[in-house]
Amino acid sequence: MIAINPTTRQNNNGFHLDMVSVALVSVILLVGLVMVTSASVTMGAKDGEPFGYLIRQSASLFGGLTCALIMMFVPLERWQKYSTPLLLLGMVMLLLVLLPGIGHVVKGSRRWIHLGFINFQASELARILLLTYVASYVVRREQELQTTFMGLLFPLGILAVGAGLLLVEPDFGSGVILLATGLGVLFLAGARLRYVFMICGGGAVLIALVAVQSAYRVKRLTAFLDPWADPYKTGFQLTQSLIAIGRGEWFGVGLGASVQKLFYLPEAHTDFLFAVLSEEFGFIGIFVMVALVMALAFRALMIARSASGAGLKFHAAMAAAFGIWYGLQSFTNMGVNMGLLPTKGLTLPFLSYGRSSLIVTVLWFGVLLRIHHETVLAQIANLRGGSK
Repeated sequence: MIAINPTTRQNNNGFHLDMVSVALVSVILLVGLVMVTSASVTMGAKDGEPFGYLIRQSASLFGGLTCALIMMFVPLERWQKYSTPLLLLGMVMLLLVLLPGIGHVVKGSRRWIHLGFINFQASELARILLLTYVASYVVRREQELQTTFMGLLFPLGILAVGAGLLLVEPDFGSGVILLATGLGVLFLAGARLRYVFMICGGGAVLIALVAVQSAYRVKRLTAFLDPWADPYKTGFQLTQSLIAIGRGEWFGVGLGASVQKLFYLPEAHTDFLFAVLSEEFGFIGIFVMVALVMALAFRALMIARSASGAGLKFHAAMAAAFGIWYGLQSFTNMGVNMGLLPTKGLTLPFLSYGRSSLIVTVLWFGVLLRIHHETVLAQIANLRGGSK
């Protein structure tokens, strides 16, 4: 092992590995496996498989790590070169899931494509493909993006189409996260601040109009303001989550000792895994988990800054997209669990049970590691060029 810098190691194949990111993700993944087991063991026992969810989550993690390993050796140049076909593929996936006979309905939402051994959530992969196009766009149209309103509006229009298809599923939360992530990447790429404010204002109005068109969405959006007003219907999930968080106090009730996961808290192993973690590990557990999430999101943004400094603008945009998305979705999930945001069906990345979510998220992390590797190579080449 040859040290490139204190946080980078070069393996025998010449790959420069970012040890900070690897360490952070490893810890989060291990915590996730433990918490999925704790939150689901009772439910699994009811079906005769106490560790069934752990086995399936572990298999998904293995699949994700395999995909990540492949992505680590795929040059970012190929992502950039084929960004338009990848965009079309992402749109097709979001359309296919809406077609009867192809899209698979689970709990009233048509978000999955049945692949025999797994229900694959198309939006997970489509999100990366759409954001890849945005990253390519900010490089190809940099001058237009930084000087004109249309330069910002065009890529947001594409993202809006993708978000609209997500709304049809319906998946309101994922649509908003996709738009917010794309807007964040465009802002970091140099979009004018006044144009960003204009888009944000108009987008907020549009999202509000879309939300009020459905009585179901209105109930979901307003129930969090006073969940105790209807604790057995619209406020049920949130009240049970708040009870779990409150029971945790400072140090928690202990691993495996959660009461709320015993069929009180719906989706305890998926959307509300954070509440179970809070109950079993208390405020200290919440603090550590928030710190880990912030550290990983910040690390991705630091990789983006390093890539930009090395002249790799596409790499910088891709790394920034990962960091922004990861931070936004993680804190949205936590906010929902704590009653700070309306209830949304969003997983906690790397932690919650979700097979397609885990596979695609780990795959995307493999792309981030590739970005770091190519950034280090570019930095070395720049140093050698400057010393001549």
